[in-house]
Amino acid sequence: MKKYDTPLIDELEKGPWPSFVTEMKKAGKNNEMANDAVGHLEKCYQTKVGYWKHGGIVGVLGYGGGVIGRYSELGDEFPGVAHCHTVRINQTSGFFYTSSALREICDIWDKYGSGLTNMHGSTGDLVLLGTKTDALETIFAEYSSRGWDLGSSGSALRTPNCCVGPGRCEWTNYDTLDLNYALTQEFQDEIHRPMFSYKFKIKMSGCACDCVASIARADMSIIGTWKGHIEINQDEVKNYAKNGMDIKAEIVDMCPTQCISYEGEEFKINNAECSRCMHCITRMTKALKPAGERGATICIGSKAPIVVGSLLSWVIVPFIKVEPPYTELKDLIRKIWEWWDDNAKPRERIGEVIEMKGMRSFLEGIGQSPIPQQIKEPRKDPFMFYTEDDMAAFKAKEAEEKKTGKYKF
Repeated sequence: MKKYDTPLIDELEKGPWPSFVTEMKKAGKNNEMANDAVGHLEKCYQTKVGYWKHGGIVGVLGYGGGVIGRYSELGDEFPGVAHCHTVRINQTSGFFYTSSALREICDIWDKYGSGLTNMHGSTGDLVLLGTKTDALETIFAEYSSRGWDLGSSGSALRTPNCCVGPGRCEWTNYDTLDLNYALTQEFQDEIHRPMFSYKFKIKMSGCACDCVASIARADMSIIGTWKGHIEINQDEVKNYAKNGMDIKAEIVDMCPTQCISYEGEEFKINNAECSRCMHCITRMTKALKPAGERGATICIGSKAPIVVGSLLSWVIVPFIKVEPPYTELKDLIRKIWEWWDDNAKPRERIGEVIEMKGMRSFLEGIGQSPIPQQIKEPRKDPFMFYTEDDMAAFKAKEAEEKKTGKYKF
């Protein structure tokens, strides 16, 4: 196997953190494709050119997504990576794997691919990096025969993704694992057969700590919350103070809605002003816990910058019960897709379409009434806009007032 000199990418191994270059070199000792990927990467650094041709029509029979085509312009110089396709596997809910399951995934990948993986990186997916076109059907047959399925790619519903939820976390407000599985089963067509204007991501977090970063990385964020108050154990509050916690500086002053008061005796929360951000609960785990009805807040529209700048999700439903069979939630998702399909141009994420068409158009399209929790920021212009229905209702009210002599305000 050819040994490449890599003075430039060797520099990436010298920092304090684990280096992907080190892992590529390890894989390259036993795999020609991984070895050529190391040489290819060094060449890219030397010439400051990428050489990758991204995309292309590759895949497996019956699936429109799950395989991302990638070819190198330097196929003659680095034949191992002339084809270097990426395969996505539908990951487990909450990223729970047994060691035998992981070994099974890696053994198959070592057999047909580069051996390189990207386990739940920035996209959250289980990504297998680098294989040839001829091997794709064989890889799919081996994985599917063992119960695995391809994940999603392209203009489709991307593989739904959730936090560990009730598997390991006491703060979760709904069963993220079950909802993730239910949505994955319900929307198999939308995952495997790209039919949208662009990608659509659903991420589920059990509480506002948002461990899967849904508020910044999902077109639709389902974030657990509760309707009741926060229960307070005053004895445990005193223990925190006795053990050195500066409750005023670390809790009271950092509350985003300033709804907490503490003067050294009694810890008080004005629950009507609480935004359920979880800061106080995560800092004083023994003293505070949520109580009352539990469910989720639905937010829409976050994305990384492409057509317009990066966006954070926007509240559209402040509270929804999240219980099997999730009929209300599934119906809402379908209405959102229908409005998006009617209004988006190719490669426009739903957040971008809402930015251009307006939240009013979106809410009317999905049948949601406007409510105060949906206000993102104070309005910037003095103009009022009325639909024909608004004007008809106004004229009817005016006619009734004229007829009865009683005015309605």
